Amino acid sequence: MGLRFSRGRLDKASPNVWLLDVLKGSGVTSDISYDESQFLVKASKRGLCVVCKGARFLCGKTRCPIIVKANLFLKSAPLMQSEDIAGASPPSVFVGRIGYPYVYAGPLVPPVQEDTSLYDLPEYWFGKPIDEIVGFRSMLIRGKHRVHVQKFNEAGKIIEKTRELALAVNPVDVELILKKKPRGFLLLDDEVQPFGPSAPIRDLRVGNTRWDHQIEKAYGDTDLKAAEAVLELYSKGVLVTKIQRAFSVGAFGLEKNRRLVPTRWSITAVDSTLSKALMEKVKT
Repeated sequence: MGLRFSRGRLDKASPNVWLLDVLKGSGVTSDISYDESQFLVKASKRGLCVVCKGARFLCGKTRCPIIVKANLFLKSAPLMQSEDIAGASPPSVFVGRIGYPYVYAGPLVPPVQEDTSLYDLPEYWFGKPIDEIVGFRSMLIRGKHRVHVQKFNEAGKIIEKTRELALAVNPVDVELILKKKPRGFLLLDDEVQPFGPSAPIRDLRVGNTRWDHQIEKAYGDTDLKAAEAVLELYSKGVLVTKIQRAFSVGAFGLEKNRRLVPTRWSITAVDSTLSKALMEKVKT
């Protein structure tokens, strides 16, 4: 496959034409050509990246995060060749926020058959090199299915399987059948976490799953408020990442109030609930 990086596409996405030169100058693009239909680069019009241009390290880091992201992202380009992705999901899901209350939700699946649990457990990333973290995050291919956050129980098989995946305790074998080849997207901002290519879902097949029994118990209790579920699970030693993931697929709360929660918002909600409770505990 040949990827062709179009300066015209870059101009359309952002006026920062210098980004192409930065990538070329770093050697990232020396052995790769780009197909603009499958790979898009955008840049923030403001911020240190525009001033720094990948050379002055104004962010205080010893290596340019943009170059690291671009290098490892482009190495994942061969993953974009097929509409049929088979692999072991960490497990991991993503719920977008654009267009709320109609959002895109679906699984994150790397095209590898191995223990991928580390791919979506930030609690275990401490001490690992940034290249390794960005590398496996860039391998996660995102399937997208549009759904209303309050009507996810009526959204059919794809969302049902996505929820099953989110509550799983171990990596799950998944076959993700897409409507078209996944498209890569790289946002050149040093504060945005990397992610892999994405495409709309045609079908989703999920292998046998075993749910975390503590999360399953909270999911089955439709009289337990979401905040209470979060605190109870945390007190029982469930990892915060797993709580956030279940929260995002509407697994907690009173039955009438359950809904999908965009991933970014679920992280904020869970962190806020836990931090407030811990602060009160420290005060007493």
